[in-house]
Amino acid sequence: MLTVYSVPISLYCAKLRIILRYKGLEWREESPPGGYGSKEYKKIVATGNLPALLDGDLLIADSEAIAEYLEEKHPKPNMLPINLDERAKARQLSRFHDTRLEPELRKLFSQIPSRKPDHNILQKQTEEINLRLDQLSNIIEVSPNSLLIAHCAFPITFAWIELLISLLSIQISWPSNVLTWNEKLKSFSAVGTELMDYKPKLTSWIRTQHET
Repeated sequence: MLTVYSVPISLYCAKLRIILRYKGLEWREESPPGGYGSKEYKKIVATGNLPALLDGDLLIADSEAIAEYLEEKHPKPNMLPINLDERAKARQLSRFHDTRLEPELRKLFSQIPSRKPDHNILQKQTEEINLRLDQLSNIIEVSPNSLLIAHCAFPITFAWIELLISLLSIQISWPSNVLTWNEKLKSFSAVGTELMDYKPKLTSWIRTQHET
């Protein structure tokens, strides 16, 4: 059985669980020994990354590397297009999330524990997130027929954004086709199941952090 090192509210751990569910794989989760970033965990995973996957003697850290490994080892159901051009587009979409959208969201994390958030940061990151969502609206297909690796982090990131809208009173302008696309992604059982489990944990964690 696969072993996954994870923490409950990690966005990228949630992404991996969606992939594992969609492929019908069995796994067990373990918390990183000593906690995330600990010296003890880095004895296992030198970079300290989460998630990390242990498959027999093979250890891989980084959600995208794990996803592509699982795709190659367990190709059914496929989560990368067969067509070369479509596969390149799917990888572009995945990189857009990891290098464009999610980093702008992450810059708001420092404001979660604060009772007096920095309004300059909130304004700047609201603008950046809105820009990225507008860019996303121009590169997605509204109604995907199957779930791809490239899709799996987006519903989790959107759940973060939705919670931060109410917590930090930021004004996010959702393109209509992005909302439609997200609803389609949530209709896949692997995504819906993960969100059902994940969102209460995320809400509880954010509330705890905000009240600290």
